[in-house]
Amino acid sequence: MLYLVACGAPRTRGLPDLVTAAQAAGWEVCVVATPSALRFLDNAGIAAIERATGYLIAWEYRPQSEPRRLPLPDAMIVCPATFNTINKWAAGISDTLALGLITEAIGKGLPIVAAPALNTAQAAHWAFDRSVTELRAAGVTVLYGPGIYQPAPPGTGGRPYRWETPIEALHARLAERDPPLATRLAEAPDCLSVRS
Repeated sequence: MLYLVACGAPRTRGLPDLVTAAQAAGWEVCVVATPSALRFLDNAGIAAIERATGYLIAWEYRPQSEPRRLPLPDAMIVCPATFNTINKWAAGISDTLALGLITEAIGKGLPIVAAPALNTAQAAHWAFDRSVTELRAAGVTVLYGPGIYQPAPPGTGGRPYRWETPIEALHARLAERDPPLATRLAEAPDCLSVRS
């Protein structure tokens, strides 16, 4: 079970493609979104994600009286991971469901990949490099740096993004720390059936 945690950025509009890529790689998928991520998804995008995964997009905490809506995750990908989320996450701030889950995931030892989406002006702020360093020290794979991901200038809409990149990074991570899970994924069919 893979949680795809999406933050609010133009790249969020491509989230259905990330869901498809993760399912093709053998994962059952649930999507968790920050409230601002939902602003980048239209009704058709939300419906496509929920139809493909068989789960409603989770974005707020459930009341204690309600049953759990999602199965527990085996791994997480935070994509797109915004400047705001990277810095809050590293600082231990947990003011949304998405941040609550990814801050807890570090403590639970879950494999986590973060795929940042920001511009060059944001990347120049000293807090960002510090936050990336702290998250990496905590065991998070952060896809950032020369040859991995480099931001584009403000107002340009960002660079084209390859959705398989965070999934491949997660599989490489699993090959190191959870070989049985990595083997099961390698043997998975090209596409998982969709829940009704």
